[in-house]
Amino acid sequence: MAFDIFLNSSLIILAVGLVLKCIHWFSCKIGIRADGKDAVARAASALSGIRKTILSPGILSLFRVFFLDILLQYKILKQDLLRWIMHMLIFWGFMLLLFMHALEDFVSESIFAEYYSTLNPFMFLRDFFGAMVVAGLCIAVFRRVFMKIPRLTTNRCDIYAIVIVALIIFSGFFLEAGKIISYSEFCDMEDYYSGLDSKQEIFALECYWVKNYGLVSPNDTSNVSQKILDSGEEIHGQSCMECHTKPQSAFGGFVLSRVLAPAGGILEKIGSVNIFYYIHIIACFAGLALLPFSKMLHIVTTPLALFSSAVMKRDKADPANIATRQMIELDACVHCNTCSKHCSVAPAFDIIGNENILPSERMMALRKYKKGRNFNRNDFSAIQQGITLCSSCERCTVVCPAGINLKELWYDVREEFIRNESIFTPLVLTPYSYNRSYAGEAFQTLQNDPPASDTKAAVSAVYRVEESEDHVLTLNGSPEKKSTGDKDGKINDTTFSYCFSCENCTNVCPVVMNYENPEKALGLLPHQIMRSLGLGLKDLALGAGMLWDCLTCYQCQEHCPQNVKVTDIFYELKNQISKDYLNNNDKES
Repeated sequence: MAFDIFLNSSLIILAVGLVLKCIHWFSCKIGIRADGKDAVARAASALSGIRKTILSPGILSLFRVFFLDILLQYKILKQDLLRWIMHMLIFWGFMLLLFMHALEDFVSESIFAEYYSTLNPFMFLRDFFGAMVVAGLCIAVFRRVFMKIPRLTTNRCDIYAIVIVALIIFSGFFLEAGKIISYSEFCDMEDYYSGLDSKQEIFALECYWVKNYGLVSPNDTSNVSQKILDSGEEIHGQSCMECHTKPQSAFGGFVLSRVLAPAGGILEKIGSVNIFYYIHIIACFAGLALLPFSKMLHIVTTPLALFSSAVMKRDKADPANIATRQMIELDACVHCNTCSKHCSVAPAFDIIGNENILPSERMMALRKYKKGRNFNRNDFSAIQQGITLCSSCERCTVVCPAGINLKELWYDVREEFIRNESIFTPLVLTPYSYNRSYAGEAFQTLQNDPPASDTKAAVSAVYRVEESEDHVLTLNGSPEKKSTGDKDGKINDTTFSYCFSCENCTNVCPVVMNYENPEKALGLLPHQIMRSLGLGLKDLALGAGMLWDCLTCYQCQEHCPQNVKVTDIFYELKNQISKDYLNNNDKES
């Protein structure tokens, strides 16, 4: 009766929570897209998009995502082996427990005709899957507490997810251990299954279970004869063997039962099995009921985000579906810190201290903002600063294991903030401002607002946006345009024009990291040299000591999101200096 009450209540709360989430996804939006479309229209657009995808070759992309990114979690494997092991242990351990044990009436009993939870291999597998989850949780705690991963923060959602999963698994082990040592459980089982009338036979079976099954009996069974044990074994073979394997196979519960055995009498008096049972059931149902309102929702939203990002392209998809996808993406974020770890402007957080500079923390703030919680001007300013400092290098999007298109999200959030005059404070000369002005059409921003339109007009004679495979800014045309020579002192490689000062090259440079004050020691840093060339200040670039300290390790060039050939340009500059030096010596001689 109590079980049914807990289950029904949890399912009702779960259903209501999921309905409210769906309403939130289809009624809220970020940015200026999908203006004028209500929740019903957006839901219709989503259904239409799903139908078109199923009837198109895009369905193959969904199968690829399902096997590689959801079942095998390949995106996580590419980033961090230890984290991948942690996720696989928790994900597969929990899912296998769910289907084999929690849903045994629907799954295990349907597949296996002779299924009993107390038989092998099922009893062993139940503990093995639970041990997998425990191992994954230990790795999660180890990573967050002891590894000191840079910029990895732990919030209440992270703690809740670890605690609720741990409570479900450990309460299950305690329940199993309690049943192994429980005398009342043995009596109920004997009465229901064996139907023995003779007290001698019941005692013989009890002695056999004390010796071989870990039972803690209130009766003295220490000095019984071998004849009684043999009789108990015979009765066991007739009444119990078909549905009971020795509990040693359930290694987790059995080891714990040996720990609890000395207190078996006390535990029996307080009804420990019922206590462990209700703790386990309440933990399971609480996790189920609170799923739509916790980090655990990513079990649903992360696959949705991965599927949608695989088939939805911004320039082709319905804006209403993009808006819905972005609302789902906010809930799909698992706060794993991968984006913050790779963010090109994350070092600014160490100096400024605004956590919204980090993409993972900004996602948490935006989630609260879109839930309608009270935000004061300082909260908006903090998000705005993080958004405008963004260099649009797209590294966060590339590494996100949930498939969230973070770059598009930052664009749309900024557009929403720009049009809210009561909270927006204009920030000029940021990498984001330049990128928005140059690439406005690509992201459907409105270009009638100064200073964006003025800035674009001022530089239109030099820079213009052109479609290319790499989506980079071009200088007077082709992304690979070269000058015909260097006789006039021009730089052959003009990829420096793509630079928008994201500082990736400087951040990865081993020479820069070697100095406490690199600007004083090197003159100009790598990104400053590229910007100097872009502004036409070639003489300033030629005077940088960085050119001669460069180790030519090509780290800067490999990490540039705009494909600027930094190291090759350094070679050209040094060759130019050498030629000028030789020419001057020839003239003097």
